[in-house]
Amino acid sequence: MADTLFLIDTYSLMFQVFHALPIMTSPQGQPTNAIFGITRDLQNIIRDHAPTHLICAIEGKGPATRNELFNEYKANRSETPADLVPQIPRIFEVIEAFNIPCIRHDGWEADDVIATLARQASEAGMEVRIVTSDKDARQLISPRVQIYNPRKNTFMTEKELAADWGIRPDQVIDFQSLVGDKVDNVPGIPLVGPKKAQALLEEFGTLEEVLANADKARGAKLQQNLREFADQALLSRQLVRLNQQLPLEIDFDAARVSEPNREKLHELFVEFGFKRLSEEMAPAATEPKVEQTWEIIDTPELFDAWFKQLEQQQEFCVDLETTSLTALQAEIVGWAFCWESHHGYYLPVNSPGKRHLDAEMVAAKLKPLLEDPAIAKVNQNIKYDMLVLRRIGIFLEGVSMDPMVGDYLLDAGARSHGLDALAMKYLSHKMIPISDLIGKGKQQKKMFEVEVEQAAEYAAEDANISLQIARKVEQQLKSEGLWDLYWDLERPLISVLVEMEANGIKVLPEELKRQSEQLAQRLIELEVDIYRIAGQEFNIGSPKQLREILFDKLNLPIIKRTKTGPSTDQEVLEQLAAEHELPAKLIEQRQLSKLKSTYLDALPTLIHPDTGKIHASFNQVVAATGRLSSSEPNLQNIPIRSEEGRQIRKAFVPSESEWALVCFDYSQIELRMLAHFSQDPALLSAFSKGEDIHSTVAAEIFHTTPDDVTSEMRRVAKAVNFGVIYGQSPFGLAAALKIPQEEAADFIKRYFERFAQVDEYLNSILVECDKRGYVETILGRRRKITGVNPVRHKQRNVSDRTAINTVIQGSAADLIKKSMIACSGMLKELGFPARLLLQIHDELVFEAPVAEVPNLAAKVRQEMENGLPLSVPLVVDMKSGPDWYSVETD
Repeated sequence: MADTLFLIDTYSLMFQVFHALPIMTSPQGQPTNAIFGITRDLQNIIRDHAPTHLICAIEGKGPATRNELFNEYKANRSETPADLVPQIPRIFEVIEAFNIPCIRHDGWEADDVIATLARQASEAGMEVRIVTSDKDARQLISPRVQIYNPRKNTFMTEKELAADWGIRPDQVIDFQSLVGDKVDNVPGIPLVGPKKAQALLEEFGTLEEVLANADKARGAKLQQNLREFADQALLSRQLVRLNQQLPLEIDFDAARVSEPNREKLHELFVEFGFKRLSEEMAPAATEPKVEQTWEIIDTPELFDAWFKQLEQQQEFCVDLETTSLTALQAEIVGWAFCWESHHGYYLPVNSPGKRHLDAEMVAAKLKPLLEDPAIAKVNQNIKYDMLVLRRIGIFLEGVSMDPMVGDYLLDAGARSHGLDALAMKYLSHKMIPISDLIGKGKQQKKMFEVEVEQAAEYAAEDANISLQIARKVEQQLKSEGLWDLYWDLERPLISVLVEMEANGIKVLPEELKRQSEQLAQRLIELEVDIYRIAGQEFNIGSPKQLREILFDKLNLPIIKRTKTGPSTDQEVLEQLAAEHELPAKLIEQRQLSKLKSTYLDALPTLIHPDTGKIHASFNQVVAATGRLSSSEPNLQNIPIRSEEGRQIRKAFVPSESEWALVCFDYSQIELRMLAHFSQDPALLSAFSKGEDIHSTVAAEIFHTTPDDVTSEMRRVAKAVNFGVIYGQSPFGLAAALKIPQEEAADFIKRYFERFAQVDEYLNSILVECDKRGYVETILGRRRKITGVNPVRHKQRNVSDRTAINTVIQGSAADLIKKSMIACSGMLKELGFPARLLLQIHDELVFEAPVAEVPNLAAKVRQEMENGLPLSVPLVVDMKSGPDWYSVETD
């Protein structure tokens, strides 16, 4: 069987996958979608097509030979996307680790290298498959040479070429000489498209014959163009003809597919955050088990002796085994303790056998120790255990090291801070999977059904490993100067989040049901409207049927395509809505349908059966910027842009009569952070004088006075203000404001001219990040970021935007966390009748007696407005009302 060589047009494939995949980022904020796409394609080619040889062809260095023939060759090529640029050298690292050679020849393109290698390989009896989207390669098709499309997993042979262009491979050069190529700026002959070129070659055979028989062509204008632009066609032929005779001396044995450098690939994939790929490339060496011993404490006598030891400890790890992952519904099955490395204890209080401790006795004995703030408590994700303990009346104090939170400060962008990941990271230890205890699927057990001996090993390991990791993480935090950030901010925040989650927020299911029924009726009416406008009934949720209605029946323009056909996504419908009423109705139907299913119908299922409240989880270790995130449900994401979305908040009310919800929101905190960091005189002055910052900026960039700023000018300035923070490009600003890109670019240019120190500061972030490999917030929170481009006036890539956003948004996150701790402490110290319920980005939501709202406002403002010493005043807006809707719309 003949050897098979796959020749990869490397840059062609890079651009393909970059545009085919959404932007992905590594833990360090580096864009990785093209790296991932190339890796996946290489693996698929090797696995599915079993090539014996692989070569990557790349562009040669130096002046291109074709530009000597035609200076405008490829003049239309746009600049390489900013988010692709930093990925290119990393892609070559991956290719090298796969042991795939890269071949180039100076002055010539990758296509020419491919053409020469394809000739050499086929002459040597090899089968050749060319991986490219470049149509020039079709001239190379032969009985031994095919073109492979990895997106469609299809091969083009002479048969497929004939079906597509209606010509033979030997006619491809002449075909392209006639048609030209807009991508490469190959001129061709005006008015000659693929169909005319095919007809001419079918009739006359070759380009020379076509030109010689110009007078026989159909149509006077075509005849004239064939005569007038004959030299242009001959030049085009020189440009499209690939050089198959480059002096390449290739050792095909060096290109034979071999075992990749798994260690290097594993290292790269871990860095890029490719979890599955890194696991596939993980070294096959056996994972060492951390030695551990444990004791089961399951009788009163054993408990008494053990408890005397526990009383002597100044620090210990406590970990609970429970019946549920939902803390506020979980019952304790057993307690695990550890205070010395490698040895743990398990106290069963609910097990299949008769031999276990009395749950109430254990809780009563442990309560004084667990509530003693002088005794340090350690555990992974200790917030969960604290919430479970509150259910039995134990309010844990003395939180010390939570390795999950500590590791987050050390590596905010890591894909996981879970115990399994940390055990491998710090101890090279593989944890016992929970499935080993409870199984999977329909036969899965409850934790209290697991035999005590098995549960004890699992639980003791959790406590033992958590304690060991905690000690390592503590040392690393101190050595990297992050200990104060952990101890003074993130650690006390854990207790605040416990209080907040336990408080929950009352939700009225009947209000949600009323709104759901209203939307259901509106959706029925919308469907009737949609069918009327479309002229027929169809499945609105079917992209295929929707495509047929929009593009086949209504002949609306195709905006963009997907693998399965024209796209009907939100962006496309928004553009089409300007041309036809149906897309607007479809957008409304989608939005209302999502509101109904995601919120109105889902929220009632999350109301706690005992409290009548929703107890969302607030996560410290998810957002790499330092912000808190919310889950089960995500209360930070309830829509506010549409009236129907805002209405949902009517169901969120105080938990007691004569109480109100009270919201405190930092005013323009991210712009204030920008002013503080940049020390831009104009921004500092505007905030210090209490001016409307958006009007001030509008006046500057429109060269007018604040009094003459119109609402439209202010809208533009507001978009520019926030666009600057997020590194928005002229393209992005233009899309947001629905204005021409040139106009958006001019706004950004004028902004940086007027606020020059902002420009200086933002660039300094990138310079420092490039030098140090990380950025820092106002309190010293770090995030590792690679791939930034500190060169001025270059288009900002995703790493640049991530770096800037992390500093500004992360500093605002530091501030709100400080305020949460301060406000919580103030309420406790004063015994004030108010509760902190929610944190929504820069906003805190409390509930309090209506009569106490003015008093609460004064005290919370005092804490929040003095949270950090900035160069500009902190301003907090306050609103209150009988429900969350009233507060937000007041």
